[in-house]
Amino acid sequence: MQAEPPSEQEARPRREPQRRWAALKESLHGSNQDFTEGPLGEAIFLLSVPMVLETVLESVFAVVDVLYVGRLGPDAIATVGLTEALLTSLYAVALGLGMGAAAMVARRTGEKDPEQAARTAVQAIGLGLVLGVPLALAGAWYSRPLLELMGASAWVLEHGVPYTQVMLASMISVILLFLINAIFRGAGDAAIAMRVLWLANLINIALAPFLIFGWGPFPELGVLGAGVATAFGRTMGVVYQLYRLARGNGHLRVRLEHLRLEPRTMLTMLRLSGLGMFQVFVSTSSWVVLARIVSTFGSAAIAGYTIAIRIIMFALLPSWGLGNAAATLVGQSLGARKPERGEQAVWTAARYNMFFLGTVGLIFILAAEPLIGLFTKDAESISHGVRCLRIVSAGFLFYAFGMVLEQSFNGAGDTTTPTLVNIGCFWVVELPLAWVLASPLELGATGAFLSITVSYCLLAVVSLLLFRRGRWKLRTV
Repeated sequence: MQAEPPSEQEARPRREPQRRWAALKESLHGSNQDFTEGPLGEAIFLLSVPMVLETVLESVFAVVDVLYVGRLGPDAIATVGLTEALLTSLYAVALGLGMGAAAMVARRTGEKDPEQAARTAVQAIGLGLVLGVPLALAGAWYSRPLLELMGASAWVLEHGVPYTQVMLASMISVILLFLINAIFRGAGDAAIAMRVLWLANLINIALAPFLIFGWGPFPELGVLGAGVATAFGRTMGVVYQLYRLARGNGHLRVRLEHLRLEPRTMLTMLRLSGLGMFQVFVSTSSWVVLARIVSTFGSAAIAGYTIAIRIIMFALLPSWGLGNAAATLVGQSLGARKPERGEQAVWTAARYNMFFLGTVGLIFILAAEPLIGLFTKDAESISHGVRCLRIVSAGFLFYAFGMVLEQSFNGAGDTTTPTLVNIGCFWVVELPLAWVLASPLELGATGAFLSITVSYCLLAVVSLLLFRRGRWKLRTV
């Protein structure tokens, strides 16, 4: 007797793992789907998986880099931490340009206009070169005075200046790397952006120990070796980006006829990007001032702070991937005149982010001491790092919502709202609070750590209230 075929209800559970595996492979390979159509959950998955993986390796590198340098002592870690604080201000250019470029490319993609999307990408790269070259030259020339301004110790000023010079001189690669990846994400080519960052960081991770410790035929460069490896890896990433833009087997292809300036497009992008740059500058300059406040309590305090922040970035950077996915869907949905689809994408991504960051935050609070102890054996540095990690991780649930909402405003082309929110939360609240808690109230570096949690929780609440008003749906780019 022939067996009856399984019913639809019985077959569905068997097909579900196959569907998920097929979707995972598609997201990693690169999807050519139209993200303004079809199931929203599938679109978020296809975009967010490569975006999260893109930032996972970036966060892994941030931790591994300190792990390598940590073997050289607290002063070497302080060199990396102070230089990173300086770089975060310059990252404002790259991230701000990326906001404008991603919003405009996403909108053109949603409008089904790939030609204008490609021309928009060219204008963005041109702006990146114009702004990046002078910044790189100035940063390399003024490295020592900048470290002095940051309160660097005598050891850092004697041994760490070449590292800072290399890192600041390579800012042009950083700007192009971040900017072109934002272009890929705006077009929906998240898998390409993922491969670019993986290539850059894998080169970095593989090369760094050889140059830091002098393995094999390589010279022992100490902390300078970490800077050389980072600069080389990022430059190779930019070379690969340009190759993929010219090859054009995704949603975006740049051809020779696109290589001309369009003043109107550049002015629109500069307007969006200018606000985006200032938005990021407000945030990153706050990290610079916080690092300066912490540095007044000694190299051990800044070393512990640096380690803790790198570990925190290990969790926060993947969360940016979910935010980027929501921002792309918002931009493309507005281009396709489907704002409700974009709004639903934001709420969905925010819920996913809350689950992820809430879990990670609990782990960080419970395992803070062994985690910090992986990077340094200095007891005072460990003490500062543990306090920082626990205090900042306590606000992760709020950060989850705030990060997604802020990026979604930018994806809609509304860079004004998050800029004003950043000014209020960071310059008006965080920095004065950090100084009051650290000095007049004599909480020391712990006061600066507490101010981070307070300001980011406030940012999440304010962003939620403004997003629900819905004015971002009316933005045009």
